[in-house]
Amino acid sequence: MSARKAYPFDDIEPKWQHYWLDKRLFRAADPGEEGSNKPKFYVLDMFPYPSGSGLHVGHLEGYTASDIIARYKRMKGFNVLHPMGWDAFGLPAEQHAILTGTHPAITTKQNIANFKRQIQSMGFSYDWSREIDTTDPAYYKWTQWIFLKLFEKGLAYVAEAPVWYCPMLKTVLANEEIIHTPEGPRSERGNHPVIRKLFRQWFLKITAYAEKLLEGLETVQWPESIKEMQRHWIGRSEGALIKFAVEGKELEIEIFTTRPDTLFGATFLVLAPEHPLVEAITAVEYRNEVENYRAAAFLKSDLERTELSKNKTGVWTGGYAIHPVTGDKLPIWISDYVLMTYGTGAIMAVPAHDYRDYEFAKTFGLPIKKVVVPEKQTEEIGSECFIGEGVAVHSGFISGLRTAEAKKKIIEWLEEKKRGKKDIQYKLRDWLFSRQRYWGEPFPIIWKEGKPLPVPEEDLPVLLPDLDDFTPTDEGIAPLSRKKDWVVLPDGGKREINTMPQWAGSCWYYLRYCDPSNEKLPFAAQKEKYWLSPHGVDLYIGGAEHAVLHLLYARFWHKVLYDIGLVSSPEPFYKLVNQGIILGEDNQKMAKSRGNVVNPDAIIQEFGADTLRLFEMFLGPLQQSKPWSSKGLEGPYRFLARVWRLFMDEDGEGLWVLKKDIVDEEPPLPIKKLLHQTVAEVTQDIENFQFHTAIAKLMTFVNELTKEKKRWKSVLEKLLLLLSPFAPHICEELWHNIGHKDSLAYEPWPEYDPKFLEEEWVEIIVQIDGKVRGRLRAKKDADKDELTTKATDIPAIAKWLENRVCSKIVYVPNRLINFVLE
Repeated sequence: MSARKAYPFDDIEPKWQHYWLDKRLFRAADPGEEGSNKPKFYVLDMFPYPSGSGLHVGHLEGYTASDIIARYKRMKGFNVLHPMGWDAFGLPAEQHAILTGTHPAITTKQNIANFKRQIQSMGFSYDWSREIDTTDPAYYKWTQWIFLKLFEKGLAYVAEAPVWYCPMLKTVLANEEIIHTPEGPRSERGNHPVIRKLFRQWFLKITAYAEKLLEGLETVQWPESIKEMQRHWIGRSEGALIKFAVEGKELEIEIFTTRPDTLFGATFLVLAPEHPLVEAITAVEYRNEVENYRAAAFLKSDLERTELSKNKTGVWTGGYAIHPVTGDKLPIWISDYVLMTYGTGAIMAVPAHDYRDYEFAKTFGLPIKKVVVPEKQTEEIGSECFIGEGVAVHSGFISGLRTAEAKKKIIEWLEEKKRGKKDIQYKLRDWLFSRQRYWGEPFPIIWKEGKPLPVPEEDLPVLLPDLDDFTPTDEGIAPLSRKKDWVVLPDGGKREINTMPQWAGSCWYYLRYCDPSNEKLPFAAQKEKYWLSPHGVDLYIGGAEHAVLHLLYARFWHKVLYDIGLVSSPEPFYKLVNQGIILGEDNQKMAKSRGNVVNPDAIIQEFGADTLRLFEMFLGPLQQSKPWSSKGLEGPYRFLARVWRLFMDEDGEGLWVLKKDIVDEEPPLPIKKLLHQTVAEVTQDIENFQFHTAIAKLMTFVNELTKEKKRWKSVLEKLLLLLSPFAPHICEELWHNIGHKDSLAYEPWPEYDPKFLEEEWVEIIVQIDGKVRGRLRAKKDADKDELTTKATDIPAIAKWLENRVCSKIVYVPNRLINFVLE
């Protein structure tokens, strides 16, 4: 053993890692197999993208937490599914290929091997027999198959639309992949400037599931902040669709409003510059001005266009709409503060009751008509914009009604006259699903006579062909277009040349883990039902940054599969835990560009994986962000060395031998009490994900045991079982050293006896005439006379009793003593 090592972790850890792998110790039992009669528990990590830089210590936090739960649940008698795989399609491997000329398949394979080595060196108890890779044709065959199910249901379609395009990445990006900065919109991947461009693209109709996606949030145990982010992204609004006829034309403009009660206050209409009716409505003399404005608006992000503080801009089309109730002529404008991506892309402007409309009306001198006043003031109020609810005024047949009643009555009138109807709208837009990249899943689509046709199921997978040049053209045409013999089929059909986004493979990977080797189906119904009934994955651990990307997309795919009877639970993930970010020692997010990334390999070499596991969890509460501190590794390392020395001594030749003072005797009462208290507290802390406090209690327990002259075998065994989810290698070694032949991984979790948790001492409140004047500690069930004497010895109490006559002493056992004075 090296002199500088406090215990031989460098021998122990590889030994047990090989043992676990060779024995396939953590293989989950599928239905019908031995062990499947236990209650199941599916604990899942968000699987990693295997980048060239390898894992850093921040990545390991969530994996360590999930492994603690997996090991704990096995010991609690559960059949645990704890899988791992690789989300390996996507831009980084392709960018590396473009820079180096190395095929993405080669770098991806190398990166996976490195990630797997690093993960296995941490001793995580994954079932490696279920390992998946999204770039494996045996996997993406079924990604393509699921896409075809979406296509069959009319949920996948092609449309030409203005989309975000990144000139640097040479691909289009979904709205969710754009970040809005003061310098303008940029790509989330790489932080490059992006522009708006018209492209023919594949979309998935996620909007068809907006309501189900909202409803499902009420059934899962997720952080409220994540639920709220999804609710906001979906953006449900109740209101009315109202039809405005266009003067002199056989056209109608539909607007959506959440405040139909303000209809009488509409003084003009505003269309989004992209609205399809703009050309038909615009008068000839205004055409140039309108077209110039539309071109400028096209280049702006939604955030820029809707900024509250920005000056309102717009142009008049020269056209008029007819008010559906009053018949008044309302001028029709276009302005970039109205978005085609929300509502109908048109609004009735009510400047007295909407801030943006008010600013626009003030800028262009348009009429402002107040039609709602606060409930307590039915007279006219000032000219400021009032956006609250109240009472309708100057509103014909709804005047005098409160907002809720006014909404109801005006909608009834509109429906009766066929000029509108009650409606619900969402901010959510359909999911842009195609990319002009090489390294992704090919679409199982063939184009014939301008129509997209599904590839026959028996011809799946559509394999990704080899290419030498992975670069898209400057026009954004996908690189697969270069592979002419792959694109053009003998019958004249042409393959779709775009590829799916990286999100495709991660939308359903948790389902493939249930049945990863199935060649005939994505997963067998029996296995899916066993692992995912009744409410999906039992525990999902990963970063909060996936709130409106992966988590929303996966929920959408899952709900489609549920509707067509392929899965048994309406939601994919029941309980979600977001680990906090581990920051660099500079308090910044770890990033290679900042030079603050901490590689786990060097730490494992110096301190061992068990120390790193303990330290990651001991940094603070799992869900909170916290800075890394390499100095802090010494504490957990010394603690594990103390655990080792509870069992082992060094002989004269530098070898470790089992202590001779380990006895097979009943421990004394104080040690028994401490053991049962520790079992109770560590169990509760693990259940509550309070891993840092569980470790602190184990440290206290070890410190107390170290002070004792004897070592009680039964107590030491319980210690190893409690510590093993956190530091499995050292616990396996010591478990073996004290005479056990089998792994402790499936040993029953220690139970505690509640009688040992009762406190021997209690706090007694001391009162004078019913008012608290002091407190004292006493043995439980102490005698009344003994307590009376103790209480009168307290100086503050003695002062109150001085020169007074006590008529009665009231004693409530273990709670209070009250001196009643004459």
